[in-house]
Amino acid sequence: MSKHVRARSRPPRKPGAPRSTRRVALAAVLGLATFTAGWVHVAQDPDKAAGPRPQARADARPQAEDRAARDERRSAQQAVPHAAPPAPAPPAPAPQGLAGVSERTRARIPAESRQLILVTGRAMDSSESTATFYTRPAAGADWVKAVSWPARNGANGWSTERTYGDLTSPMGVYALTDAGGLLPKPPGTRLPYDEDNGFVATGLGVNGESLKGSFDYVVAIDFNRRPGRSPLDPVMPDGEDKGGNIWLHVDHDGPSQGCVGIPKAAMKQVLETLDPAAKPVIVMGPAGF
Repeated sequence: MSKHVRARSRPPRKPGAPRSTRRVALAAVLGLATFTAGWVHVAQDPDKAAGPRPQARADARPQAEDRAARDERRSAQQAVPHAAPPAPAPPAPAPQGLAGVSERTRARIPAESRQLILVTGRAMDSSESTATFYTRPAAGADWVKAVSWPARNGANGWSTERTYGDLTSPMGVYALTDAGGLLPKPPGTRLPYDEDNGFVATGLGVNGESLKGSFDYVVAIDFNRRPGRSPLDPVMPDGEDKGGNIWLHVDHDGPSQGCVGIPKAAMKQVLETLDPAAKPVIVMGPAGF
């Protein structure tokens, strides 16, 4: 076959269009077809388009045994009603009749004491006071008021560091162990009693009043003295500078040099009532001490 025949068998080439341009156009057509097919596939499966889903972790929710324990606790809470909170306990009452005495002074009262004379002064510098007799049935029980009387104390009131001649009565808690007087002891007196002519007051009181009869009946207050002896015992264990012979005695209608005075009938009643077995004490000082 001649060269001219083969040449006629090919399609005629467009004038001005090179062969390379036709190849690029063919590739573009094939690429567009491929992209269109892929887009259609994605549109049909949107989950794959969003990418891979995150997998749930194994500990993202309670395990079976955890859920069972939780359900059991929930059932128990529903079955048992909430209990009401307990009512607060009422405050313990102060011992009856001693509300005007400080906790510190009250703590000094012997637990075994069952008889008490409370002498309450009107003020720290006052010589006027009230004496009240209390009893209680047993140690730790409330004090019960029995009787009260008007009373006198030192002309200059009260002090915690008394010195001889300062005309004050000592504050504190003191035992009552011994008694005596110019007159015979009243019937029923159980404290050791010293009847002696030495119980005679001489001179005049602070305000010039007569002291006659002041020591007809006396109960020694165990301040700077030796218990178990007559109130006339002159020994002062803590020294004479503190003074001594501080007694509960018959009032002479005036302030004292340091003793406590109450009416004569009251002194007789005190002697008839005090019992050494009850460990009697006198608690004395201004109100609230």
